[in-house]
This record gives sequence, C-alpha cells and structure tokens, in this order.
Amino acid sequence: MSAQSSATVERRVAVSGGTLLAASGVLCFSFSFPATTWVLDGVGAWTATGLRCVLAALLAAVWLAVGRVPMPARRHWPGLLVVAGGCVVGFPLLTTLALQTSSTAHAAVVIGGLPLATAAISAALTRTRPSRLFWAAAGAGGATVVAFTLQQSGGRPTVGDAFLLVALLVCAWGYAEGGRLARELPGWQVIAWALVAALPATVPLALAGLAVEPLHPDPRAVAALLYIAAISQFGGFVVWYRGMAAIGVARASQLQLAQPLLTLVWAVALLGERLPPAAPIAAGVVLACIAVTQRARDA
Repeated sequence: MSAQSSATVERRVAVSGGTLLAASGVLCFSFSFPATTWVLDGVGAWTATGLRCVLAALLAAVWLAVGRVPMPARRHWPGLLVVAGGCVVGFPLLTTLALQTSSTAHAAVVIGGLPLATAAISAALTRTRPSRLFWAAAGAGGATVVAFTLQQSGGRPTVGDAFLLVALLVCAWGYAEGGRLARELPGWQVIAWALVAALPATVPLALAGLAVEPLHPDPRAVAALLYIAAISQFGGFVVWYRGMAAIGVARASQLQLAQPLLTLVWAVALLGERLPPAAPIAAGVVLACIAVTQRARDA
C-alpha cells in the first residue's frame, strides 16, 4: 500500500471514529429533556440546575485531580468561560425553566435549530464562508422551527419558547467555542475545566434553590438527576467535543439533528406524552435542511 493510500485510510478511520464519538454524545443528550422532566417532579427548576452543575463539577474535579492535569493556558480561558456560560449554566437553566410549561416533545423540536445555529456561529468564529446553498438550507430550517413554535402556541410565542430560543443561541456559542478548544485540549478537559470555572455561579444557584423551592425527591427524580449530572452535563460532552475535534464543528453539529427525533421517541415512550401532529413533520423538514447544509461546500 502506498503512503498516500495509507494516509487516506487513516483519515477515513479518524473520520469514522469521530463521527461515532459525536453520535454517542447526541444519544447521551437525547435523554436530557425526559430526565429533566422527572427531576422537576422532585425539585424546583433552580435547584435542579444548580445541583446538576455542582455534581458534574465535583466529578470533573476528581478526574482532573487524578490525572494531575495542569491548568489551561491563559489564552484558553476566554473560550472556557464561554463554554461555562453557555453549556454549563445557560442552556441547562433556560431549558429547565422552559420545561415547567412546555412539553418535552415541543421543546425537542424547538431546540432542533441548534445544529444550524452552531454551524453558523462556528463559521463566524473561524471566518469560513459557507455557500449560498448552505445559508438557504439553514434559513429554511430556522423558519421551520419558528413556524412550528408559533403553531403550537396559537400564533404567539410563549415564555417557554423565549427560554428555549435563548438557550439555543447560548448553547450554540458554547458548542462552537468548545469544538474550537478541543483542537488544542482533550475534549474531556474542555468540559471539565468549564464545569469547575462555573462553580462560583452554580454553588450559590444550588443553595438559593434549596432555600426557596420545595424539595420532595423520589427515587426516579434522584436517578434522573444523577443521569443529567454525570452523563448529560459531563460524560456526553467528553465524547461530543472529541468528535467535534476529529471531524470539525460544522460537520459534527449536523449529527445533532437526530437529537430532537430521539427525544420525541423518549417523550412518548417514557413520559406518555402525546406527540403533536406537526412535530414529526417539522423535525423531518429540519433533518432535510441539515442534510443539505452538510453536503454544501464552502464558497
């Protein structure tokens, strides 16, 4: 086998491995909304967010200590703070608040715009120039999400929809920054340091929630809290950012379109929710739009 052929095979293996890692992260994230719904049966939204972040940070701190990982360089901290604000605090808090009034199925489709937003923010950060076809498909996907949201809310966006849309934007920014950092730091260190950096905000958040919100956890709520802390907030990000580093932020982000489809399945199977008739149609249209953006070449 020639050196060129060998290099081609190695690249294909790397891409396949990165795709598998990113897809594993999507699978981990797809349980987050149903698990959060179960957590809200036992604790309030602020308590749930604070506890999941603090528990995940403790797990991350143990990993960092056992591995004797040195502090990141100064140039890495701005990006880590963006990940902390968007993925550690912002997205969990905003989506948890939204799930107090929105169904899991509805929230899943609204968040279906996350891959498009992630790709767009990544393009801006890296100064790449996606083609017109990319932006046309991205715009169609975003319009589909907006149309579904308005249709489900009777023509007017609700407070829950506002929470979800802001959550989408801050999470997309955190994903894009995290994917960029994962080219220089191991993926698990990116989310681990972001969790630790967020502790000055998440510890007071957890304490304030415990002080003012009712607390009546049952075994299912506790198990769900442990899941979103260990997997949704930490373990899923480990494989997600490693996959992003391997195949690129834009390409990896497109795999996340499967997340709303999976979450819809879990919402019906695990929570007994009624599937909105428009939800599969909206998710399917967004899927087609993402498929186009993935194939579209840069300008």
